[in-house]
This record gives sequence, structure tokens and C-alpha cells, in this order.
Amino acid sequence: MTTDNEYVHVLTHLYEKSLILHDTSLFDKTLYFYFVDALAHIDYTCSIYAYNYQSPKNIMGAEYMRWRIDEEKKGDRLQFPAFMVWLKESRPEKFAKLPALWQIIYDPGDPASYRSFRIVPDPDSKQAVPTSFFLIIIDEFFEQEFLKSLYEGASLSRLFTEFLARKKA
Repeated sequence: MTTDNEYVHVLTHLYEKSLILHDTSLFDKTLYFYFVDALAHIDYTCSIYAYNYQSPKNIMGAEYMRWRIDEEKKGDRLQFPAFMVWLKESRPEKFAKLPALWQIIYDPGDPASYRSFRIVPDPDSKQAVPTSFFLIIIDEFFEQEFLKSLYEGASLSRLFTEFLARKKA
């Protein structure tokens, strides 16, 4: 595809983001996994729209996405979807401030899902997901308040710890 493809511009928007002001090694390990996981789903979905399905970029992306299926089953990562449901029910104000992609993917009442590693907001739609959707969700994942909440001991991390403790009790 040529660079005038609108999804190439979305990928450029994603790739121009930076975490230089953050020490990701201090992020809660589970929250960091799902943060990177969401970015990988965004990248993969936009890449499928922007490049030939058999392009090396898409092949590499698919290989990573297959690997992450086993990785999400390790440790506390398995609890993240249930945490999101708990957060929606017990702390709806905090849930509402999370990136929209997490809200729709992990809300059991929302039809959105990851299908074949692609983000599918509406399974009944035959239309490509608009680029504006991706631009918004990318920006949400890089909002400073959200990123600050991912650190161990920060607001979202504390809520995840609280959720895990309640689940064990």
C-alpha cells in the first residue's frame, strides 16, 4: 500500500507516540501486559487494513498475537477481564475514565471483541473500522493520567490489587 492509505497515517500516529517520560519497568506487570496487548491489537488491526495480509509486517504481527494467547494465561493476567467487570460494577467512575478500547472489549454486555486478533467493535458491521476510532483510542492510551495510573501502587494498580485480594478472600 502507498503512504496515502488512511490506515498508514493511523499507524504513523501510533508509532510517533512515546513513553520516554515513563519508566515502564515500574508499571504493574499485569496492567503493562494489557496496555501493550491493546497497542498490539491496534497495530495489527490497522496493519491488516493498510498492508497486504501476507506482508512481513502482518505475518510478524500475527506471530506475536499467537504468542500472547499463552502469555495472558500466566499469573494475575488471567484475572484482568474479571477485574474490568468488577471495576465497571464497583467503580463505574474509574471504569468510565479508562481507554474506550478496554471498556468495550472487556464489557461482557458489549458486542465488541478481538476476532482473529483484530479489533471488531460491531460484529454485525461489514464496514472497516473508521480511522477516527483508532486515532481516539490511541490517544487515550497515551494520556498522562492513564499512564500514571499503571505504576505499581498507583490508582489503577491499587484497584487491581484490591480486586485480587477480594477474590482470594
